[in-house]
Amino acid sequence: MSLPVADLPPWSAAPAAPTAPAARVTDDLTADIAVVGAGLAGLATAHHLLDRDPSADVAVVDARRPAAGASGRGTGLLGPRVGPPIDVAVRRFGPSVARAAHLASEAAVADVVALCSAVGAAAGLRPGGQIVATRSAAGLAALARQDAAYRSLGLTVPVLSSAEIRRRVGVPYHAGLLYPGAATLDPAALTRALAAACAAKGARLLGDSPLLGLRPGDGRTPTELRFAAGTLRARKVVLAVNADAGRLGLPVGTVLPLRVHALATAPLPPELRAALGGESGTALIDSAAPAPYFRLTPEGRLVVGGGRVSHAPLPDEEDAASRDAARRLLEQRLRRLHPALAEVPVAYRWSGRIGMTADGLPVVGRVGGHPDIWYIGGCCGHGLAMSAAHGRYVASHLTGPAPAGSRLPWHRDRAPRLPLGSGPARALLRAYLRRLEREAHRTP
Repeated sequence: MSLPVADLPPWSAAPAAPTAPAARVTDDLTADIAVVGAGLAGLATAHHLLDRDPSADVAVVDARRPAAGASGRGTGLLGPRVGPPIDVAVRRFGPSVARAAHLASEAAVADVVALCSAVGAAAGLRPGGQIVATRSAAGLAALARQDAAYRSLGLTVPVLSSAEIRRRVGVPYHAGLLYPGAATLDPAALTRALAAACAAKGARLLGDSPLLGLRPGDGRTPTELRFAAGTLRARKVVLAVNADAGRLGLPVGTVLPLRVHALATAPLPPELRAALGGESGTALIDSAAPAPYFRLTPEGRLVVGGGRVSHAPLPDEEDAASRDAARRLLEQRLRRLHPALAEVPVAYRWSGRIGMTADGLPVVGRVGGHPDIWYIGGCCGHGLAMSAAHGRYVASHLTGPAPAGSRLPWHRDRAPRLPLGSGPARALLRAYLRRLEREAHRTP
């Protein structure tokens, strides 16, 4: 069936929040703390900063407006897991770090659920668990290794049989792992509600002001942030700019900007919603590329993401032919999920950028050794859970001694570097992107 298709997520059609920034950075402004980026990471930072110090003068600056970037263009899967698969994490980092990282990722999911309640965001929150499933022999072997690692660490991630998966989502798979604390939600609604909450606490929201560069302070003078029409000086700065780290020349290693794709159907008929897990609220992630992951929205749309990824150095630059090919592949995969989806109209198609690192771990730490300049990014597609946790974490460090034992297992100032030049370096980058296609399609 052919209908006009919107080139945006379904939640982007919602009315803009009244807290959309009414001012740009002009002339010379000052603040106690400047937060660059009005996505979930930046706004969660501002929210927790003002909880801890209500008198602080906090300015949140965005290149456009809250939820205009990755936080408003995700697919709304809220689940644990951070970094590589748990068995790889055990080999690479050791069992204690792997276990601590998984538990921290579970706490990050709970943080988002609590944040929805704290800021009064309905956000379409639906608890329901998340299944990572497979239809292949290789996938079964990989999930068996992960199951053994979880059990050896004393972590509860149940194994589901084919019949148990079928009862939840109505799609045939051989087996899967169930992450029971997961949920789904509308990421843009949460981001806009968080912006409103920050404004109500006294934060200044400034929009349409892309950051051009910065000059770090020296302890006596504040850091100066440069914008097209003015400057902002602040003693403390949080750069929640994710995949724009490279464009700004930040010394945080390589946070590779990748473009990923998604689509959403028209509302499904009640019987098809029920067949695809409408009652359970379960999301399913196929463990093999380029098969999709999917979840249902409260109004009954099927949201599907995954498939091909591409290097995306600039936010608004996209190769139309590559985009269209990726979207066609995604729609083909949608049609194969269930026979009743063969004729369901696709109502929305969209793309978004995520920040990936070579080892799959985020970067949350100080920039260039400056104690009062922090960077948040490289969540590798797990930004819905990680962003809220990172905001709380950075706020605790900026407003006083962080609680003992609170250090994130993945706290670091730099990611590994990747070759982004020409010649042989480009071949290495292409090989890396092919590997990421096997991983990024699984990221919410």
